[in-house]
Amino acid sequence: MGDSVIVCRNLTHYYGERLIYKDLSFEVPRGRILGLLGKNGTGKTTAINILSGYLRPRAGECRIFGERSEAISPATRARIALLIEGHVQYSYMTIAQIERFYSRFYPRWNRDAYYGLMELLKVAPRQRISRMSCGQRSQVALGLILAQDAELLVLDDFSMGLDPGYRRLFVEYLRDYARNGAKTVFLTSHIIQDMEKLVDDCIVMDYGRILVQMPVRELLGSFARYTFTTGAAELPPIEGAFHPGVMNGRAELFSFAPQRQVEQALGGAGIVFDGLVRESLNLEDAFIGLTGKY
Repeated sequence: MGDSVIVCRNLTHYYGERLIYKDLSFEVPRGRILGLLGKNGTGKTTAINILSGYLRPRAGECRIFGERSEAISPATRARIALLIEGHVQYSYMTIAQIERFYSRFYPRWNRDAYYGLMELLKVAPRQRISRMSCGQRSQVALGLILAQDAELLVLDDFSMGLDPGYRRLFVEYLRDYARNGAKTVFLTSHIIQDMEKLVDDCIVMDYGRILVQMPVRELLGSFARYTFTTGAAELPPIEGAFHPGVMNGRAELFSFAPQRQVEQALGGAGIVFDGLVRESLNLEDAFIGLTGKY
């Protein structure tokens, strides 16, 4: 297991007859921020539920801090902060009341992490949560998670309900909080732009399998879009290429291969082409290039 906080091996799971995963394996290294990326229905929340011990896979296992996820001891569970939904309960309380309430359950409670985020939100301690916007309520929930001072944060769709300004604020706050405190973070989000600014590593998941797991910097440095002109009406399978396609004589494909190797692959597939150009990608474009547009 080395120095990985989360280790999942050969996970297989179904909902009824529908296969979600088969032999899915991954690790989350200690002290890293890892983002799980996948389209709707690929099993991101299922993975969170298995990690949390709320769901037992048909086969395989997950271990967190060396313990099986469905049998985590109270002492180890205290080292984990979990966010399943982005909204806070007890909305009749004020900002200060809910902080005092939650602090009684966590011996390592860090009220400064909570109030630091509330200060950025410019909310007063006496402000009632029920009178806050949806985005502000989500930030209160996230502040309560950070204040637990856990070693591992598991955040499912952490940006739910946040507008662009609040998302940017929390991404920057979480990044600094995690790195300054040497925290390990495993998270999902539908907003991939947020992931690019936040995560160290990413897992890109397709239906039932992992396409890549690597540092974001490495992915963006090696995975690229190639465009070229061709007289072909459609493109055949091309070695090392993801989702090759052509429209009105303009073709594109995505690949980890260097340009010279792509040229050779196109020639080997019998494609006559001209003007091959390599384009660097942001994380959202890389995600689409790996998983396809639809």
